Amino acid sequence: MIVAYGVANLLQSIAAARTTVHHTFDPGLLLRLAGHRTYLVGLACQVAGFVLAFLARRDLPLFLVQASVAAGLGVTAVLGVVVLKWRLPMAEVALLVLLFAGISALVLSARPAPSKALGTAGMVALLVTLAVIAVLGFFAVRLHGAPGSVALGSLAGLAFSAAAVAARPLASAPSWDAFLADPLLYLLVVHSVVGQLLLGLAMQRGSTTAAVAAMDAAGAVPAAIVGLLLLNDKIWPGREWLAGIGFLVTLAAVIGLTRYAAPQHQHAIARETTRVVVGARPPLLTPRTDRPEWMVTRAATSAVGRPQAASTGLRRPTTRS
Repeated sequence: MIVAYGVANLLQSIAAARTTVHHTFDPGLLLRLAGHRTYLVGLACQVAGFVLAFLARRDLPLFLVQASVAAGLGVTAVLGVVVLKWRLPMAEVALLVLLFAGISALVLSARPAPSKALGTAGMVALLVTLAVIAVLGFFAVRLHGAPGSVALGSLAGLAFSAAAVAARPLASAPSWDAFLADPLLYLLVVHSVVGQLLLGLAMQRGSTTAAVAAMDAAGAVPAAIVGLLLLNDKIWPGREWLAGIGFLVTLAAVIGLTRYAAPQHQHAIARETTRVVVGARPPLLTPRTDRPEWMVTRAATSAVGRPQAASTGLRRPTTRS
């Protein structure tokens, strides 16, 4: 599950960085992203991770599963080193060690137990949450730079968190008929789609570091709290301190890895985009030798179209239910 989400993070962020920035809460962004083979492969990895996480939620508490989903960023960092030749500073090595330690602490403290039913009130709460997220997303999409990344990333995390809450009792459905007839299934699907759209919008804005950190925090913390209070999530007696430390260490390590991984991802996209722009030959353009060099360069830029790297690919690159 962690590996699947880690691969999905890397591939989807590359596709988002190559797609024109959207300034409206438009589901058409998902269709544009689907035009990238890289995004489709990343989406397939995310679906695989989602299925594994869904099965894990049948008996495991949400604080463990959601932290493991967020920990996929550690796999993203390792893949960046192996595939994209990112540097691996000692600080990032230390964060990877902390991430492993945090997940290990959560595994040791989590006590398997079936979920309680969410009830009608819980379903209504999930429906209201969906409406609130959609309304806030309509306004948050107008924000630019780091504020837009944080706002949209936080909303995406809340949507994925709500999907996780719906998945915990749904995973205990006694039969396929009960599974397909349960309203939680459709709340899960809609929350996941809205979260995916918000994540795509967040990845297109100025600060991927802020977006992913906000998404991981908003995706893990509310679900963990709801699971412990309402869904029968259990901790082995005497290990509550271990669960608390493990959760905080895991979340801190994920946010730290985001800070180190984002600039390297942006530089990789920048190099690739530069090669494409430099290799392109402007059609039907014959530069005049009597014009200043800056005018010739500006005319060439206009002929091939404004490079998207300047407005979409260089300022941000990625997960999540």
